[in-house]
Amino acid sequence: MESVPAYKQEDYVGGLHCPAAIEETSDTSNMEHHPFAWVSIIPGLSALYAHGHEHTATSLLVVAGLILFAYLANRQLAAASDAAVPDDSLTLRNLAELLVEGVSGMAEGVLGHDGRRYVHLYGSFFLFILCANLVGLLPGFSPPTSNFNVTLALGVLSFIAYNYYGFHEQGLGYLKHFVGPIWWLGVLMVPLELIDNLVRPFSLALRLFGNMTGDHVVLEIFTDLTKVIIPVVFYMLGAFVSLVQAFVFTLLSMVYVSLAVAGHGDHHH
Repeated sequence: MESVPAYKQEDYVGGLHCPAAIEETSDTSNMEHHPFAWVSIIPGLSALYAHGHEHTATSLLVVAGLILFAYLANRQLAAASDAAVPDDSLTLRNLAELLVEGVSGMAEGVLGHDGRRYVHLYGSFFLFILCANLVGLLPGFSPPTSNFNVTLALGVLSFIAYNYYGFHEQGLGYLKHFVGPIWWLGVLMVPLELIDNLVRPFSLALRLFGNMTGDHVVLEIFTDLTKVIIPVVFYMLGAFVSLVQAFVFTLLSMVYVSLAVAGHGDHHH
C-alpha cells in the first residue's frame, strides 16, 4: 500500500482524503501568524484589512486623527479672547502652535524667508510620518511606514512637489539646472541630473521603510523575549527613531525644494 507523507493522518477519514481537515489546519496556522489588529474591527476599515491592506487602513486612521486634531485646535484658537496670547495650560491649540512654529523654523532655515510658503505641505509630511511611525508603538497597530507602498507614495509626492515648485518659480528655466553651469557639458550632465532626480523618491522611500521596519521588528522581538521592563527602553528608542525619521524625510524634501526654486547660479554655487 502506498504511503501518503504529504498529509497528516488526521486528514484521512476511512482511507479517503479530507480537504476540510487540511483547510482547517491552514486556517489555524494563519490565525497563529496574524496578530490582532484594531483596524480589523473598525467599521469601514475592516474591509481593507480583510483584503490585506492593513497599511492603508491604518494610514486612513492616522489621517482621520490628524484632521480631528486640527479641527479641535482650530476651535480652541477661534474661541480664544486674544489669539496672540497662548493658553495657560497645555492644550491642543498650544501643541498645534508649537508644531507649526517648529516646522516654520525648519523651513526658514532651509529655504530662507520664503520658507513659510511651504509649511502647509511639509508640515503635513512631518505630522503624518511622525504619527504613522508612533502608532506602530501601540499594541494592535502596525506602522504604515513599514510598508514600502506607503513610503514610496510619500517619496513620489515629494518628487512631484519639488518639481512643481521648481517650474512654478522658474518656468521652463527650471530645466537649465539639468544642463549644468557649462552648456557644452550638457551631454554629460543631463543624464546624471535625471538619474539623480529619479532616484530621490526611491531613496526617501527606502530610508524610511528600512528604518521603520527594522525598528518594529526589534521592538516585537524584545517584547516577546523579555515581556517587562526591558521593552520600555526599546519603546523609548522606537519613539526617538520615529521622530528622527519624520524629521529626516521632511528636511530632505525641503532641501530638494530649495535646490529646485533657487536660481541657476545658486544651485551650483
